[in-house]
Amino acid sequence: MEKKSLANDLLEFTYRSPTAFHAVNNMAESLLNSGFIELLEGEKWDLENGGRYFLRKNGSALIAFTIESTDVANNGFNIVGTHCDTPGFRIKPKPEILSETSYLRLNTEVYGGPILNTWMDRPLSVAGRLAVRSERPLKPDTLLVNIERPLLIIPNLAIHQNREVNKGVELNAQNDTLPVLSVIEKNFEKEAFLINLVAQEGGIAADDILDFDLFLYEYDKGKLVGANEELISSSRIDNLASCHAGLRGIIEEGGSCINVLACFDNEEVGSLTKQGAASPLLSTSLERICLSLGKTRDEFFRALANSFIISADGAHAVHPAQGGKSDPEIKPVVNGGLAIKVSANQSYTSDAYSIGAIKQLLEESNIPYQYFVNRSDTRGGSTIGPISSSHVNISSIDIGLPMLAMHSIRELCGVDDYFYISKLIKRFYSI
Repeated sequence: MEKKSLANDLLEFTYRSPTAFHAVNNMAESLLNSGFIELLEGEKWDLENGGRYFLRKNGSALIAFTIESTDVANNGFNIVGTHCDTPGFRIKPKPEILSETSYLRLNTEVYGGPILNTWMDRPLSVAGRLAVRSERPLKPDTLLVNIERPLLIIPNLAIHQNREVNKGVELNAQNDTLPVLSVIEKNFEKEAFLINLVAQEGGIAADDILDFDLFLYEYDKGKLVGANEELISSSRIDNLASCHAGLRGIIEEGGSCINVLACFDNEEVGSLTKQGAASPLLSTSLERICLSLGKTRDEFFRALANSFIISADGAHAVHPAQGGKSDPEIKPVVNGGLAIKVSANQSYTSDAYSIGAIKQLLEESNIPYQYFVNRSDTRGGSTIGPISSSHVNISSIDIGLPMLAMHSIRELCGVDDYFYISKLIKRFYSI
């Protein structure tokens, strides 16, 4: 696929995936359309050589795999690990708040580590999951909802009322970042306003909604920018870009290993959930694959020893105005190639062995690469790589798409770099 066409496909995917629930649903639809079979955790797995399968966890995480060979003990698993959640705002229960007698605002809680001021003065909307009454009390039905219109806004305070704003201002997450939903009249009944709104959107009765997982998102779609449209500007590049590249790779490629795509939720808040990378989701899925193929537990452990994980996430490109925030010598640039992420304190899993392995794929495929390291006096972020490696005994590397404005409502990466990460994942799955 031509580079810009691939980038536009990513923009479409990020726009249709305002939450992790929608991202997983969209990936599931693509997998089903490509001949994959959905498995359920609570049912027996009958897997076959040549089969293509996936399962969902909580509706917000997904494991997909293709069985290219049943000799898993010797060939192992080729795994791409990503996450599909994004920093932002989660809507609290009973969220309606009346402010200054006329404004209806929604009570929200910060999710992860967003750059708060980038959410100001932008058209926002609401999307997520509803839990709906069912005939089985412990298994409510679920329904995805996305109010596809500009619904909310978080207004800034005018400079005339805050003369020091351009010197920097600290936003209070409980007061300053609550979005305005409506301007209301006297005797307005605010109770269940949001529930009624999403019920109408979902085509169900408000009384049937038991609870919700709803989030704010930027309504406007991302775009290609730059003099030659060489840059991708969009919400949720971190880390839907890796999910999208992994999805295309596992659908289109096959080799002699069992290929696995693991898209986790809740990476931005530590991964300590049943659908996060710190859960047994990946390890139990790999073991169940082996058991369904008639393998012993010893063969399962041998398979892990012959496996490899690419943890694919974002990486910080050197900033055009703040070069001093990067390492003095190692300064990855946008469209300069994939970033191999290295950390002495093991915030990333890359070591000489795993780097050497991936370098061979990069070089034979003519994919340029760079290194990313944090400044020695600065604490950096982490990824699902170290977390996954603590649950499965597998060699692993952390790679990243060089980005600017990570965790902004609008992140920025390169068209070429996105092509490179897609190309690497496809080559990895073809082994």
